[in-house]
Formats: sequence, C-alpha cells, structure tokens
Amino acid sequence: MAAPLDLDQLQTFIMIADTGSFTRAAEEVHRTQSAVSMQMRRLEERIGKALFEKDGRTNKLTEEGERLLSYARRMIHLNRETLAAFDDRRLEGTIRIGTPDDYADRFLPEIMARFSRSNPRVELTVICEPTFNLVEHIKRGHLDLALVTHDDAKGQSEVVRREPLLWVSSANHATHEQEILPLAFGRPTCIWRRAACDVLDEMNREYRILFTSWSATVITAAVLSGLAISVLPECALRPGMRVLGEADGFGTLPECKIGIMRGHTARADIVEAIARHISESLDNISVPAAEETGTFDFAAMAALRGRRLKPSHILPGW
Repeated sequence: MAAPLDLDQLQTFIMIADTGSFTRAAEEVHRTQSAVSMQMRRLEERIGKALFEKDGRTNKLTEEGERLLSYARRMIHLNRETLAAFDDRRLEGTIRIGTPDDYADRFLPEIMARFSRSNPRVELTVICEPTFNLVEHIKRGHLDLALVTHDDAKGQSEVVRREPLLWVSSANHATHEQEILPLAFGRPTCIWRRAACDVLDEMNREYRILFTSWSATVITAAVLSGLAISVLPECALRPGMRVLGEADGFGTLPECKIGIMRGHTARADIVEAIARHISESLDNISVPAAEETGTFDFAAMAALRGRRLKPSHILPGW
C-alpha cells in the first residue's frame, strides 16, 4: 500500500505556488529555505514528477505541478474541515453576507456547502442585490461581508477571482446584427453597463438600452429570447447563449474582477473564516461551458480567452 502524502509538504507546496518564491514561502511557513527545498525534493520523489521549473527569478509550476496544486488545495481544505468538525471551540453565531444574484446562482452553492460543513453552528443570512447596493449596506453596517464586482476606480474590495467579461447574444437569433443594437443591462450604476457603453461609443456603434434591471434572471431572459444582447462574466453564461467577439464586430471588454468586502463587525473571526472559504471555493470552481450542447460560439470564446476550451471545463447541468 502506497504511503500517504505529507500534508505539511503540501501546505508548503501551495505557499510556493502562491508566492512564486521558495524564500517567501519559507517565511510564511516559518521554516528555513533549505528545509523548504528539502520538503519539495521529498514531495517530488513521492510524486515521481518534477513540480517546479525556473522562470527567471521565480519558480514556476510544471504541468504536473499544476495538476497537483488542485489536489493539494482540496486535501488541505478537507483537513481543516475534518479538524473543525471535532473542535468544541468551533465558530457559532450569525453572519450577514450579500452578493449579486448572478454570482449567487453560480458560486453560493459551493461556498455555502463548504462553509456549513466546517461551521455547522454558524447561521448564514444572505441577501442578493447589485454591487452598488451591497457597498452601501457594508458602509452602513447592514452586512458583515459582501461578494461584489470590484471597481478599480474605487478599490473597495479584495480581488479573489478574475474572469473575462463577454458580449452575449441568443444562439438562435441574429439580434447582434440589428442596425440599432438593443441592449439589456443593469442599472446605470452597473460597472459592466458603463464598460459596454464605452466600448460601443468607441466603435461608433448605434445602440439603445431596451431593458434595465438589477435581476440577472431578467437580463438572461432578454438575451435568450433574442430581444437584446448584454455583457456577462464567463461564470454567468447559459446554454442557448452565443459569445460575440471581434469577428462579429464587437470590441474587447475589460475583465470582470470579483472581490470581497468586509464590514465592521464584532465577529471578525466568522468573517475571516467565510472569506477564506469563499476564496478557496472560487479557486476550485471550474469555467462553465456547454461544449456538448454546441450552443456557445467556442471559436469566439477561444479567441477572447486566448486558449482552446477543453471538455474538462464542462460542468454537470450546463
């Protein structure tokens, strides 16, 4: 029977991957650099593969290292979850979190499941509103934590995930070919709406905003019915949508940055715990796709993302 992997080695491996440096990783795990190097040699011997390669002054993961990283994060998280399940001092109380409904639909099931397993005595109160509203709730002390769309101009959140922001239309309609482009967007405070209008203005493309709503369900319905096009982050794509790219006459949009905002709360321990779970959950959530259904324009997707989408990115139910 093969010996199990060493969790300390995996923790150090993750830290090296995150910092790109054996030296900084050694500081984080409170070991000497030589001890860290020895740990990695033993881990490579145990795996039987090279995990790192030099890239200038940094240490870059090999393809095998990238494969191991996903498993390592899950193993470390499961270890924490197991210890928390038997900890009589584990967290308890109530935490109020907020997120836009398009993020809630995609991310909350994974986040809530992971957090609740580790912290069964914590009650989660969740509200779904646009980022603009959530920022105000945080400022007024109505929320302990919010998952929001990060605004570079305001720098109000800690970025935990980046995704392409994409032009989307119905796969069954030629809505994007209309002379005056019909659009469905969030309210005027929506960052994506402003970005899309800026791109269209630069293109001198005529458009009119036909639907305005803070509900992702309404925006999605307008797109899928062929009444309008919109912009969505990759995580919000749905079967029946077509991604529009430069070949369709649409300029590149800025990337979508998803961030965490913390409120002023007496339960900072719970807030930090859920923030960590959110960050780890978003690291492990794959890119949604529907390659099997043929409903996305994958040539446009590949051009926008600079790589070929593979079947491994397909999620059950998409």
